[in-house]
Amino acid sequence: MTMLRSLILFVLAAVAEIGGAWLVWQGVREHRGALWIGAGVIALGVYGFVATLQPDANFGRILAAYGGVFVAGSLAWGMALDGYRPDRWDITGALICLIGVLVIMYAPRS
Repeated sequence: MTMLRSLILFVLAAVAEIGGAWLVWQGVREHRGALWIGAGVIALGVYGFVATLQPDANFGRILAAYGGVFVAGSLAWGMALDGYRPDRWDITGALICLIGVLVIMYAPRS
């Protein structure tokens, strides 16, 4: 149950951070305005809060593992919202990152 909770929190953190960054990007680069930017800033704040809910208390471990989730999530977000089509190397890299998440977070420790 702890692993499932942790994985759900990683997904929620990714949606908040990637979504927040995307909203800021849209507000600035696509000239959508201050409301988009403000919503992005709020979402980025939500990301920071969600990350603190992880069951593991080690900040460095959580953020290192989350980096892998961020990589894969960013590619998925680009596919879903921007029409980005990752190539085999993007996918291979994302899978390597996700394996890293599993090793960092869930490997047996004494």
